[in-house]
Amino acid sequence: MKIFQMCAFVLMLVFASAMAFANGIDDPKVILHGAGGGSVQGPCPNCQGVGQNFNFSIPASGSGTLYFTNDSGKAWTSLTLVETGVPAADISCHSDLFSSCTTKTLKNGSVEILLSGANGHSEWADHGIQAGQSFAMQFSCVKGSCWDGGMTFGAHGGTGTVPEPGTVALMMTGVAALVSRRKSWKNRKNS
Repeated sequence: MKIFQMCAFVLMLVFASAMAFANGIDDPKVILHGAGGGSVQGPCPNCQGVGQNFNFSIPASGSGTLYFTNDSGKAWTSLTLVETGVPAADISCHSDLFSSCTTKTLKNGSVEILLSGANGHSEWADHGIQAGQSFAMQFSCVKGSCWDGGMTFGAHGGTGTVPEPGTVALMMTGVAALVSRRKSWKNRKNS
């Protein structure tokens, strides 16, 4: 029982620490959604056709919207964006096409933004970004905190399934419960 209490305490401590560092109010923001406010299938006059790996630069003003069409021929279940210019401090992200949006700083100082998981809020969101689907990437300033204009990103559209963080946490909790119960059964058997 003490192990369970210690695990619960450590989990609560980790969660509280993460919440203490979360500051989505003053951070620049990335918003990914279907082009034209919805999911556009087919030609998009303002969209740049891209393959599974592509590069792009943020508008010179540090904010604005870029339009793309997935011309890779494959549906993307995840989209990874890696900033390759001046490292951004804290980034918040939101997506109507993916259910999970996480950021992390890499060892080289660059920032990785991972969008993954089926959202289910639109007809195309069941699989992220479909082949031939157009989408928009909006870069926003929040309370004076802006992107550096001209900053470059490398992008990769993932075609494999990526488990959502909540799914992984739920699976680990179940495994821990099974291990705990197994120890309890062994102790009863040995008594």
